Amino acid sequence: MNFSRQITDWYRLNKRELPWRQTTNPYFIWLSEIILQQTRVAQGMDYYLKFIDHYPTISDLANADEQSVLNDWQGLGYYSRARNLHTAAKFVQTEYNGVFPSEYNTILNLKGVGSYTAAAIASFAFNLPHAVVDGNVYRVLSRIFDIELPINSNEGQKMFSQIAQDLLNQDNPAIHNQAIMEFGALQCTPNSPNCGECVFQLECLALKNNTISIRPVKKGKTKIRNRYFHYFHFNNGKEVVIQKRTDKDIWQHLYEFPKIEFVTEQSIEEMKIFLENNFSIQPSEYYVQKKHILSHQHIYCTFWEFNDLPENFNENWQLIKLSSFNDYPIPRVIDRYLEEKLKSKQQRLTI
Repeated sequence: MNFSRQITDWYRLNKRELPWRQTTNPYFIWLSEIILQQTRVAQGMDYYLKFIDHYPTISDLANADEQSVLNDWQGLGYYSRARNLHTAAKFVQTEYNGVFPSEYNTILNLKGVGSYTAAAIASFAFNLPHAVVDGNVYRVLSRIFDIELPINSNEGQKMFSQIAQDLLNQDNPAIHNQAIMEFGALQCTPNSPNCGECVFQLECLALKNNTISIRPVKKGKTKIRNRYFHYFHFNNGKEVVIQKRTDKDIWQHLYEFPKIEFVTEQSIEEMKIFLENNFSIQPSEYYVQKKHILSHQHIYCTFWEFNDLPENFNENWQLIKLSSFNDYPIPRVIDRYLEEKLKSKQQRLTI
């Protein structure tokens, strides 16, 4: 089996035309890789184009303030990626005079860059012989070689990395790496892979052994944590109360309405009693949102709407003008709530 030739031939015929594939600029490639972590290509495309427009060089990104970067990232989720991106840009600006590093180990030292991302940048930008191993690569290799070792075990990760490196085309690693990832994304998909038209149909051991559906193997499951947020939307028509998330938690450095979190679900009646006992003003309405699913957490949000401002302010609360609210980056759960609130208001006006 000439793995590299087969997969690169497939790639040339089937690849998607994506803007980050039309450049060897390491800054642009790095941007695309960070944006596409935990993000589908269709969703990430607009963010990539926005970032290269707003920050055409790594120095532009480094010199931007964090709030602007988080605002541009809003809606993409996993905000630690944006914070790490900004931190790494400032590091490159300070330590390398704004010139993106060109060696694998140096790239690997950047904040938010792991072995996969470092290999991707090193090969795509500098054609260095480092094999990429992401979810798509794990799936392709585990099926072709019918590997039972869990991909999230130390032994499994070492084996897959070695196989990927052994198969790598040393002369043209960039195309090889692009090809194997694209093959996993389009052909050897998680569900219903197109085995009938696969270039590895004769070589694929999982197809021969009827184990396609159970490859790759992943051991254990991460326990899902349920969290119950009750947000207090204080708004007098001119001003609104917000607070900044500063803890090392989800949505760090984003802004939200004041809230209280419970470890168990509270009924609406229980919350009304709580509000009566703790607030000088009472809510006019409440809105229960569908759960917001993160990788290891399920967030349940209830929004309580107040038509005035509270008498007593928590030291972490900020009073801002409604006209400036859009200048503050907010989590998607609050964005969704405001969208639903606007939609409901428009519907009432048409009745």
